[in-house]
Amino acid sequence: MSFKVINFFMAKSFKTFLKHTAKDFHNQSVNPPVVRASTIIFKSMQHIRKTQAKAQKNPTGGHYDYGRQGTSTTYILQKILTKLEESYHVFTTPTGFGSVFLAIFSVVRPGDEIIAADPVYSPTRLLTEDYLKEFGIKTIFYNPTDLKTLERNITKKTKLIFVENPGSNTFDFQDLGKIISIAKKNKIYTAIDNTWGTPYYLKPIKLGFDMAIVSATKYYSGHSDVMGGSLAVNKKVFPKVKEAERITGLRLGPDDAYLITRGLRTLDVRLDRHRENAKKVASFLSKNKKFKLLYPYKKDSHNFRMWKKYYSGASGLMGLKIKSKNINSVRKFVNSLKLFGYGYSWGGFESLALHQEFRETGKRKYMNLAKDEHLVRLHIGLEDPNDLIADIKQALRHLK
Repeated sequence: MSFKVINFFMAKSFKTFLKHTAKDFHNQSVNPPVVRASTIIFKSMQHIRKTQAKAQKNPTGGHYDYGRQGTSTTYILQKILTKLEESYHVFTTPTGFGSVFLAIFSVVRPGDEIIAADPVYSPTRLLTEDYLKEFGIKTIFYNPTDLKTLERNITKKTKLIFVENPGSNTFDFQDLGKIISIAKKNKIYTAIDNTWGTPYYLKPIKLGFDMAIVSATKYYSGHSDVMGGSLAVNKKVFPKVKEAERITGLRLGPDDAYLITRGLRTLDVRLDRHRENAKKVASFLSKNKKFKLLYPYKKDSHNFRMWKKYYSGASGLMGLKIKSKNINSVRKFVNSLKLFGYGYSWGGFESLALHQEFRETGKRKYMNLAKDEHLVRLHIGLEDPNDLIADIKQALRHLK
């Protein structure tokens, strides 16, 4: 199956590429159509065999003989993301966490060990620390600000180093280059959850990671109405991920693929606005002595140096570490916000707030959160930043 109607013109500018890629001149539409199919129909048995031969020769070429493998709609999205990631290929999954699972399942087997960053997404921690233990797979967690805790836990059984950057909840920025160097020295696979930065601000495969995950549910979509994930890979790990994808059936459907493709048209515009709004809000928050701002704004901080070393920009997600002996005052602060919604999945156009308790943070080993310290996560949306600042300002009166 070939898609000659799609012109993947790679412009020099990321912004121009997003606006001009994947136009469908056959159907004369700016965006490609949604193609739904469980049965892929062929003209003859010879046509089926010819397509299957093409798929074996070119496994990233969009040659399908069954609907579970994809359609032209999912293929288009994969090609766009492969260009953006500067990777060998991008697999798409039904959720962001589906991409986490696919990355791990592709390279780890019973008896192997994983070393993961302590501040990984809580479902990732449940998967690695609890669920995989039942299959004889051990996971050890390292301190994101002390990579000696990573190095000293490497054994002959270590198969994967799993990074999330910045760390979930506490926004720890790690020395990614050093992690890659450690992994290559010991011939260990690497994977990174790059949902916060996206390939707009960081290209992990180009940096040296084997696999890079993005929850397409968030910034790729941008409208809080899609579920999806992407897993970018290099050529070395591609065969393993391809086989795992075939076995698990973890593939994105065409309707969500279409919406993600549409959302990508404005990814740069939205992320630029998220970044500028977040900078203004961070500037206001940094002057308040009631909490510590968890965002790369302070030039003399470790987080800023590690962020600046690898990223070309910052997204709209940040955290607050609030010192208060009265947890109810923290809850009142969050509940008094009028322009911030209360919910989990960020990356949409709207601002969100979430008081992080054990349910969100999980069994962290290196968080070092005192009893009178509380975490609040803010996603800075596309509203007027002055309105957001005014809203935060009025809510701060409840903090004691």
